[in-house]
Amino acid sequence: MLTLKQIDYALAVGKNLHFKKAADECYVSPSTLSNAITELETQLGVKIFERNNKKVIVTSLGQEILEKAQQIRLEVQNIYELVQNKSKGLSHNISLGIIPTISPYFLPLILPKIQKEFPDLKLKIEEGQSVFLAKKVREGDLDMAILALPYELNGLSSLKFWEEDFYWVSHDQNELAGRSEIKASELEQSQLMLLEDGHCLKDHILDACNISSSSKYSLKASSLNTLIQLVKGKMGTTLVPKMALKELIGNKKGLAISHLNEAGPHREIALIIRENYAGKESAEFLRNFFEKTLKEIS
Repeated sequence: MLTLKQIDYALAVGKNLHFKKAADECYVSPSTLSNAITELETQLGVKIFERNNKKVIVTSLGQEILEKAQQIRLEVQNIYELVQNKSKGLSHNISLGIIPTISPYFLPLILPKIQKEFPDLKLKIEEGQSVFLAKKVREGDLDMAILALPYELNGLSSLKFWEEDFYWVSHDQNELAGRSEIKASELEQSQLMLLEDGHCLKDHILDACNISSSSKYSLKASSLNTLIQLVKGKMGTTLVPKMALKELIGNKKGLAISHLNEAGPHREIALIIRENYAGKESAEFLRNFFEKTLKEIS
């Protein structure tokens, strides 16, 4: 009879296309995993995988089986989540993804309060770019994730809890420094430094400023901290979200900030979940808690 363990093993192989990596992910030996897959294929009377010493290929019928297996896995998770949601407050395990342009500024504000108010809640936090987190939520590898909108969710649901604008950061010797407000048309694009491709913050900034993605702006970086250090070194200017201002700018001398005077909000922050997620009650509880906490400290 088909078992949940066999389903997990098969999904791991389908994801990694490598038996050793799949075994490591499932915390079993390669022989244990391989024997379980062989037994599964024998029970079904079909080949799910073609494998040799060099690579693993999912058969066409195997792909259909894995898609059904993924649905079964999600439904089983929903059963556990339904039970957990009957417990008082937030007192169970939740896996939460969060993008790197939010996590360093959001988590220090939220985690101490969560630990104080919900000591039995066990959060497993994973940082990653939006495309990877959305995929993990969709496939059930994460319960929920915190993303910045607008973003194409492709069937996922969003629970918005915050909105904010961007601020232009320059060296205080820049000729435009000192203004409280600045228009995008006043920015020198050749001096504007943004995050590298893959970060949705870059896309949100381009949209807010009505700048084409093909425009020639200055060098790219992998983190906001790096961008700020480059601004301090008079390498150019950048734009950052309001939530990050205190942590990035603080009392740093030599920097000036101006609110980007363009139609806003420039981005919204939300929890994303599967549309049929059985833990929606917990997600809504968290959304309300995040919203309340951020309003108190903003």
